[in-house]
Amino acid sequence: MSSARLTFLGTGTSSGVPQLRCECSVCLSVDPRDRRRRSSAILDVAGGPSILIDAGPDLHPQLLAAGSPRIDACLITHSHYDHVGGLDDLRPYCCGLPDGFPLVCAPDVEADLRARIPYCFREVASPRVPRFAVVRAMPFETVSVGGVDVMPLPISHGGPRPILGFRIGRFGYVTDCKDMPPETVEALCGLDTLVINALRHTLHPTHMNLKQALDVIRKTAPRKAIITHMSHGIGLHAETSRLLPDGVVLGFDGMTVETSV
Repeated sequence: MSSARLTFLGTGTSSGVPQLRCECSVCLSVDPRDRRRRSSAILDVAGGPSILIDAGPDLHPQLLAAGSPRIDACLITHSHYDHVGGLDDLRPYCCGLPDGFPLVCAPDVEADLRARIPYCFREVASPRVPRFAVVRAMPFETVSVGGVDVMPLPISHGGPRPILGFRIGRFGYVTDCKDMPPETVEALCGLDTLVINALRHTLHPTHMNLKQALDVIRKTAPRKAIITHMSHGIGLHAETSRLLPDGVVLGFDGMTVETSV
């Protein structure tokens, strides 16, 4: 067992918070915890790799705000724009890597990215563009990332293709989940820290709401759970936090957490 530090680069949904052209109480809030860029996080394992999870369109300012941290690899949950739109910003991290920067993703995500940003996957690439080396992720098949075992877990995003959550030792990260098979629920048991999405209070066709996320937390019983990928529909951070059970908190941009992996 190792220790790690988790840094939330962003905890918002695809529209971000404040949402454009919205004047609700959350979007007008002056509490910095109510300002949410698109969801992404860095897990820095003590004595091991620093792993980026998702690379959305806010990645450049997020990494600047985090002090331009070291990153050794990136895990991609799925290929929606709010999770991959910032991959080109990883070009400084590709320098000096003859085989490319490690990108862990499912085969359908690899195909999508090769079609969208083909210049990142050429055998002979310009030194001025990023170059990625894909590590294919298959459900329940552990892959090694910098010597750390990562288990991809299938979850449903409400569409025909499953997307991926990840278990890294005693740490779990799930976002954009609408539902998950029993095998994934079982694989998320026994965690020190579970990060899980909750879009809002009311039901949504492709994401869990807060009640559904809390149901998963009760079933898996992590030592602590942190909510991410929230829209303005989650309510004010200060008010919604008072509704949460012990051991469960709302994440916020810039939040850091110590965890076991």
